[in-house]
Amino acid sequence: MTRFPLKQWLLSSFLLPIVIIMLLYIQSEINRLDKSRVNLELVVQRLETERFKKASLSNEEIWANTGEVTPNSDEMVVIYNRVPKTASTSFAGIAYDLCLKNHFNVLHLNVTKNSHLLSLPDQMRFAQNISKWVAKKPALYHGHIAYLDFSKLGEGLIKPIYINIIRDPLERLVSYYYFLRNGDDFRPHLKRRKSGNKESFDECAEKDGKDCDPENLWMQIPFFCGHAAECWYPGSNWALEQAKYNLVNNYLVVGLTEELNDFVAVLEAVLPRFFKGATHLYGTGRKSHLRKTFNKLPVSEETINKFQDSPIWKLENEFYQFAKYHFHFIKKRTFALLKDGHLQQQPSQFSFEKIRPR
Repeated sequence: MTRFPLKQWLLSSFLLPIVIIMLLYIQSEINRLDKSRVNLELVVQRLETERFKKASLSNEEIWANTGEVTPNSDEMVVIYNRVPKTASTSFAGIAYDLCLKNHFNVLHLNVTKNSHLLSLPDQMRFAQNISKWVAKKPALYHGHIAYLDFSKLGEGLIKPIYINIIRDPLERLVSYYYFLRNGDDFRPHLKRRKSGNKESFDECAEKDGKDCDPENLWMQIPFFCGHAAECWYPGSNWALEQAKYNLVNNYLVVGLTEELNDFVAVLEAVLPRFFKGATHLYGTGRKSHLRKTFNKLPVSEETINKFQDSPIWKLENEFYQFAKYHFHFIKKRTFALLKDGHLQQQPSQFSFEKIRPR
């Protein structure tokens, strides 16, 4: 048996602890460097995120930092194809009050004989006009006109942002009925078409009068459905489905007359370029409840039941409830309801990370 030399054994005994200590030290340094690398990546990621946030200021921050926004600073066009008797004059008044301060243009679209439809040549002319009228951009157009799909009218046209307001269908019809007879406080001295007719809505409904025919409910669905012939056929299920489709896919937001203040708040949050300051203006301004119909009488339960038996009311009400549900969904995602009943805008719910290349 070969003996292990004493000298080698002593040398090994001396060197082995040193090697172990060195290996432990190297491993410790590797761990420290790896931890430093992770910390450095986190710092870089945080700095990149902050840099992106600074480069992606909201409209409000841009205005605060640069002061003035020139009238033609963007190409945005908003179309408010307002449904009659849905507080549309009150809302349009807010836009007119804000346009100078927020540097945008407001234009009323007047259609001959109060028609809600444009001929095909006029559709083309209208789309080309608002697309190419650079001097009036950014712009909000409003008028009693059915939804118009710009995409079918050719290349080179803008894609406008559509907004609108709808109302309980029977409430809207009753308001229109008394408006034609009694007018309102917007232009109190103007004589309306049915001025002098004192017949109540209940009395009209009892004798099946023309002005209170359930077919007159057919207004909000065709406004959202569009310019197709079927849209304007009272009681069309196809028109109802097309109106729903357009509301969800082609409108930025559709509010409710009964919740006009919340609609204004949503627009200020989503389109501050146009509606910055709108919530305060609506809450404190003299135009908050601009237009009130004179001598509008409450409707009896008997009349309500009669209308609710109508197939047209059922379709219009289905559309109204659909729009109401959709608006409440948008509002819930946009705001938090505070204990005092006020709405507070939710903070941004997304951020960017792992941005490459650095």
